[in-house]
Amino acid sequence: QVHLVESGGGLVQAGGSLRLSCAVSGRTFSSYTGGWFRQDSPGKEREFVAAISWGGFGARYADSVKGRFTISRDNAKNTVYLQMNSLAPEDTAAYYCAITRLEYTTGLPHEYDHWGQGTQVTVSS
Repeated sequence: QVHLVESGGGLVQAGGSLRLSCAVSGRTFSSYTGGWFRQDSPGKEREFVAAISWGGFGARYADSVKGRFTISRDNAKNTVYLQMNSLAPEDTAAYYCAITRLEYTTGLPHEYDHWGQGTQVTVSS
């Protein structure tokens, strides 16, 4: 069984920063692509935020976060990070991490195999 646990969410003022972490444990794949998604209301489709390949050299971002968010990973720690700078109220959402055995940085939620429970990020104006 695979477990993903997000942490680092919280309340921050506009213009502030947060760093999300996603700890992966259990019987994971030998290598995996890590991704972050967000959902601003229940029932709405999860929106792709960023993804990073196993080697860490390939990263992909949604246009809405380019230049503000940075995804990274530490494979020794089985952890994927999302550094979020210059946060804006429209970034308010529940943020989810996910992993896929696919080797490319897909932005499609249905291509991810395992998901965390999410961490709430709220940005006040």
